[in-house]
Order: sequence, then C-alpha cells, then structure tokens
Amino acid sequence: MATKAKKKSAEQTLVVTQVAGATGNGPKMFETLKGLGLGRIRATKELEDTPAVRGMIARVRHLVSVTEKKDQ
Repeated sequence: MATKAKKKSAEQTLVVTQVAGATGNGPKMFETLKGLGLGRIRATKELEDTPAVRGMIARVRHLVSVTEKKDQ
C-alpha cells in the first residue's frame, strides 16, 4: 500500500526568472531551462521547491535569478 505524502502547512515556491540566454552554453543548459519552463530572457515561472527543481536551478545558476515565496 502506497502512503500519501503529507502536505506542508506552508508550501514553499520558488520564483525563477531567466536573466541570460542559453546560446553558447551547450545543449544541456538549454534543455535544463526548457525543463524549468523557461526559454526567453525575462521569462518567469513559479515552481514548487523540490530537490529536483533545486538541482536544475543549480545547473543553470548563472542564467537565472531565484527568489523564495512562501504560500499561505
């Protein structure tokens, strides 16, 4: 039987904004930005704060800016 993950009372979300283009950084950087839902400079997405998202942000940290937003 699978157990359901309990929802946190205050979920964290990250606001990720692309500040630089992926041109010249290789295909892995381009695909990581696409995985985050970005693709153009100044594109912004609100993403759930998970280890997978944090890992993708770490890979493209020089191309994005990140702010934490606490949902209520």
